[in-house]
Amino acid sequence: MWYAFIDVAVLAVVAVVARRRLVVVQVSGVSMSPTYRPGDRVLVRRTGAVRRGQVVVFESTRPSGWGTGPPAPPWAIKRVTALPGDPVPADVAEAVAARPGACVPEGALVVVGDGTSSADSRVYGYLPADRLLGVVVRRLSPGPPAAERSGETAS
Repeated sequence: MWYAFIDVAVLAVVAVVARRRLVVVQVSGVSMSPTYRPGDRVLVRRTGAVRRGQVVVFESTRPSGWGTGPPAPPWAIKRVTALPGDPVPADVAEAVAARPGACVPEGALVVVGDGTSSADSRVYGYLPADRLLGVVVRRLSPGPPAAERSGETAS
């Protein structure tokens, strides 16, 4: 019976470690539609290492730049399109005042929403990498059907 105690102890340790490395975030806004809809819950792995094409969650409140304007949810979700050292995408160059051939600086990311209505790097410029919460691992539950989501605004 001592092995049952060890199983419980191992599960407790795994739960504590998972809680520190994983977090659940609820999507609000339509900027990542159709990939993620308002109300979707996503599992996020806390990490500082990201790759181009991954969907990330980051702190949206900031004294200037990201999160200015009307109150926003504390977290935003977008797709990484350029990493430090990558060429600045043409549709972001104006927002960051980049010259032709410029590269994304260290400590910065370029992120955009999948939807047609998204306030992202094309509007606010580079995302400071220190605002990153983590990378979306998977959707846990879908949001409400479209008929129940009237009056949405982009975030």
